[in-house]
Amino acid sequence: MLAKSTRSPFRRCAVTAAGLALLGAGLPAVAADDDRADLSRFYRQKVRWSACGGEGVPKDLQCGKVTVPVDYARPGSGTLDLALARYRATGESRGSVVLNFGGPGGAGVRELASGAKEFMELTDDYDVVAFDPRGVGRSSPVSCGEAAAEAASAANGSGDVTDPQPVLRRLRKAAAECAAHSGPVLRRIGTVNAARDLDVMRQALGDAKLNYLGFSYGTRLGAVYAAQFPDKVGRLALDGVDTLTEPLSEQGLVSAAGQQTALENFLDWCTREDIACPFGQDPRDAREQVVQLVGSLDQDPVPTGFGDEFSGQDLVGALAQALYSKEWWPSLERAFALLLEDGDTRGLEAFTTGGMALPGLPGFPVPPLPPRQQRGGGLVDEEDVPLDNLPAALMAINCADDPDRPTAGQITRNLGRLRAAYQEASPVFGRYRLTQVLMCYGRPRGTDFIRDEVRDVDTPKMLLVGTRGDPATPYRWTEQTARRLGSSAVVLDNKGEGHTGYGSSKCVHRKVDAFLLYGTLPPDRSSCGAEDDER
Repeated sequence: MLAKSTRSPFRRCAVTAAGLALLGAGLPAVAADDDRADLSRFYRQKVRWSACGGEGVPKDLQCGKVTVPVDYARPGSGTLDLALARYRATGESRGSVVLNFGGPGGAGVRELASGAKEFMELTDDYDVVAFDPRGVGRSSPVSCGEAAAEAASAANGSGDVTDPQPVLRRLRKAAAECAAHSGPVLRRIGTVNAARDLDVMRQALGDAKLNYLGFSYGTRLGAVYAAQFPDKVGRLALDGVDTLTEPLSEQGLVSAAGQQTALENFLDWCTREDIACPFGQDPRDAREQVVQLVGSLDQDPVPTGFGDEFSGQDLVGALAQALYSKEWWPSLERAFALLLEDGDTRGLEAFTTGGMALPGLPGFPVPPLPPRQQRGGGLVDEEDVPLDNLPAALMAINCADDPDRPTAGQITRNLGRLRAAYQEASPVFGRYRLTQVLMCYGRPRGTDFIRDEVRDVDTPKMLLVGTRGDPATPYRWTEQTARRLGSSAVVLDNKGEGHTGYGSSKCVHRKVDAFLLYGTLPPDRSSCGAEDDER
């Protein structure tokens, strides 16, 4: 967040560069036939809470852990500890509400430590709990080591190549190095196993039913949990609803189009609302100027204050982050002015981490850290977490969740057609998102469970929130997922901008809290709009 507001735009997680996001090398997390495995020792445990370590951690934040099997089919073959954090209920607790902030790859312990105020209403009745999923943060974090830089370079150049074979060879090599750096958890990463972990966690917290609030990728996790444990579902709220069916290549097209729309909405606002807009007062001309600017910087990058080069694709990556919230638009306008008037990239770099452009990859977007939090230490001690954990986990989980694996021949034959389709979807974001096609190359086939089995769940009613102007999880995915889940799904239509609604819309916030606290659901297909937030 570039400007502090009374209700900050939601999500504080950061992802890595488009190329770095192609690195996770997870083996498929399949829904194994492990009904006969003895899991009783995991279900008998209770969380032992204590004060969290780390400078600046809120004093009332408590930390704990839950032990789960690495492999649910062979629980005696090894275990891992999941890191948890909670704020206790201010009165008598009715149980817990578990949060997942998205990603995949977002570390929930850190996010809860830094964003507690968004959830304080829930502590009227509940303990509010967050966790680092397996492979993430302090829960046996995966890593790709030094493979990250080479694979990033290879993937970022894939938008222009006519023969992708050299790029594919480098990506296969990088995938093998990711596996070598990550340990046994990488072979059992993915949402199917994360949902099993969530049920062990539910029991360890002492809850008969799971009450849950998931954002973005967290909606996928919630839906998979509902399919696996329908009789354990309490009140589930899913905000920024993910697709359960579309292949990654199709998700890339959808996200490119969504980000193009978000960019055009920003430029309409800039040219019509501010006489000082650096692109003038004509929205159509402003769009053409942005396309030309990206092309110019790709041909002739400008130096940054750190001595690096800032290319057109770096600009696109910064835009992908900046467009997550309408509240960031004034800061994005100033950043464009600095670049166009003085060649100063600092304003745009503020939307990225470590000077690299960071995409919120479609279907599993993680919005950026606010610039005031991007540089410097975190609130919770994470010194043992690899710097590349988030991108490594993001790709490992998504590849484990996706069964499609195009061959090198298929990629070669289809690359021209795909390039044209991505360019048509977005003249600004198309090339940047084309790397999505390659993200799981060289990795074993992922599970069919999510695509085939997460449907027609027999659970209590669940609340699904979709935002019309969401650049990462388009509203049609909310409708699509609601149809798949069946009669259990109740849709709330948020007629706003930005990714997810809970942190940006007072109306959405009220309705989600009313459901979690009191079980009060809005009518199906009812809506929240700007006028609702003014009341």
